[in-house]
Amino acid sequence: MLADAAIGVLADAGVRGLTHRAVDAAAGLPPGTTSAYLRTRRALLTALVRRLVELDQGELQAMGERVVIRSSDELVQGIAELMSHRLTGEGRRRSLARYACAVESVRDPELREILVPRENAGRAVVRAFLADQGVADPDGRTATLLACIDGLVFDRLVGGGETGVDELQGLVAAALRGATGP
Repeated sequence: MLADAAIGVLADAGVRGLTHRAVDAAAGLPPGTTSAYLRTRRALLTALVRRLVELDQGELQAMGERVVIRSSDELVQGIAELMSHRLTGEGRRRSLARYACAVESVRDPELREILVPRENAGRAVVRAFLADQGVADPDGRTATLLACIDGLVFDRLVGGGETGVDELQGLVAAALRGATGP
């Protein structure tokens, strides 16, 4: 509950606005509650990052378990769905918090380790599709494709605008370049 409130505070108020008092208010708790459980700012930020990763991993795991990718069009559709979720509503707030934490992790190896991309069903589905298409180094191409998607999410979060299907098709085509086919 405190970490969820902290994610919201970070998304809404930025790194400077992330205080124990602000988390207390966002959670509807008496002043001092957050500092009683998470004594330092570092403890607060670490709990926030752990919860953020837990939520992101759950989302990617669920998506990977329900999505079957048999074609590049289905992969594009899955990417578009993920991006839409990450750019709207609660997903947008988590994205704002995630990028703020990424910047903080540059100076904090513990946070950086928590934020390192993890294996999940979503990543596995993309890797399996690329491997089935005969892509050399499906692990590397998966990592590159997902980094490009992350970059697009960041760009749209900061700069606004929509991501066209043609952009996503271009990313998928680049990931498939040189594939030998099934």
